[in-house]
Amino acid sequence: MNVLMINSSPRKNGNTAIALREMESIFTAQGIETQTIQIGNQDIRGCIACGFCMENGRCVFDDLVNQAAPKFEACDGLVVASPVYYGSANGTLISFLDRLFYSTPFDKTMKVGASVVVARRGGATATFDELNKYFTISGMPVASSQYWNSVHGRESGEAAQDGEGLQTMRTLARNMAFLLKSIALGKAQYGLPEKEEPIRTHFIR
Repeated sequence: MNVLMINSSPRKNGNTAIALREMESIFTAQGIETQTIQIGNQDIRGCIACGFCMENGRCVFDDLVNQAAPKFEACDGLVVASPVYYGSANGTLISFLDRLFYSTPFDKTMKVGASVVVARRGGATATFDELNKYFTISGMPVASSQYWNSVHGRESGEAAQDGEGLQTMRTLARNMAFLLKSIALGKAQYGLPEKEEPIRTHFIR
């Protein structure tokens, strides 16, 4: 089993990395492989709604999004981590996720998702809610912890002082590992849930 971790902080070894490493230690102990992609220092533009991916199964912009797509398809779980900017996720991450989720045609059902947010003080829960929407629109179960998945710290390295936040990360990783293993057993015995043909409506018909 493997978990793909997305770090959207521009600081490779900052507080967001501390939170992810805390999870990684638990995954390793549980026999789950991890891979982290650092995107916060990359030039990743937003979606332009061109429709190229609908015809070609990949994004028109051949950058880190297309490189991450096969790793996303192969993984059993996805962890998305962001610092909080103005009560929201890092803009680079939103551009990355918009394009990654929209341009990948494979079925994401029952891949486990988890979001992690790092803040100096406020905006953590709003960012947490924002990131979870990518999972819930895609049939992905969302892993939870003993508290909302947040760690606090301002200067680089300060997150290591947040005892409750780090415990929340460890609990999140244990819960996510349990979900991954339970879903694997369920898929082997029962398969994936039955799917209906999509019904697409809008507000006037």
